[in-house]
Amino acid sequence: MEATVDLFAKAGFAISGSKRSYRPTVDDPELELRLLRAQEISRYVEHGYLDGGITGRDWIAENASDVHEVVVLPYSKVSAKPTRWVLVVPENSPIRSVQDLAGKRVATEAVGMARRFFEKAGVNVEVEFSWGATEVMVPDLVDAIIDITETGSSLRANKLRIVDTLMESFPVLAANQTAWKDDWKRAKLETLSLLLKGALNARDLVGLKMNLPEGNLKNLLEALPALRNPTVSPLAQSGWVAVETVIEEKIVREIIPRLKALGAEGIIEYPLNKVVH
Repeated sequence: MEATVDLFAKAGFAISGSKRSYRPTVDDPELELRLLRAQEISRYVEHGYLDGGITGRDWIAENASDVHEVVVLPYSKVSAKPTRWVLVVPENSPIRSVQDLAGKRVATEAVGMARRFFEKAGVNVEVEFSWGATEVMVPDLVDAIIDITETGSSLRANKLRIVDTLMESFPVLAANQTAWKDDWKRAKLETLSLLLKGALNARDLVGLKMNLPEGNLKNLLEALPALRNPTVSPLAQSGWVAVETVIEEKIVREIIPRLKALGAEGIIEYPLNKVVH
């Protein structure tokens, strides 16, 4: 939730009350928001109770929801990596492959996804629903679990080992099929998609601008290939130019001293909210 609210803020939408209410407010009179569990959203979108919603592609698959995917939004709770649904056993388990689970019991919250996975693999497994905290169920209650992970740190902390990956998932802006055929709603969803995607494109990027003696420009661009396609403008002061570009934030600390050494002055780094391609 926090990552999504932050993304909306970057996209220009201020959401308030999200920690206290299931009906947060947003500073756009054309939007009405509901805060729901990710597991439920695709069903409400499919049946038309919501025109659109952001939920994981995994839950769309689990619910087999017939919705229109407007855009995939590559972000997760703590990183830009996808979340993964993984088949997991204790570190010391003799189980090494999906086939080793024939006749065994597996617990998961994503029962539909799990059953389809084992059916495709041709392995007969008893799949039972878990309300969560599945890590504590192996090996005493079940032989394996299917759980969601982003970094794998929780699995390692519980001395668990990944046997296989069922799917990777990012959040998706999904639309109701009927709403998507409505011109006004479709335009609004496409605008929302454009702004959210722009906010994600700006992630890890910053703007950088500086002034530079015009005679040093060629040397600066040759020495610093990271400055891709900069904007170069003449200054009122003869013989000087302004250089502006977008660059990865992680290399700024390395590049600024080199810019200074190449004659750049008035170097300014500034954050970006959106980059629209």
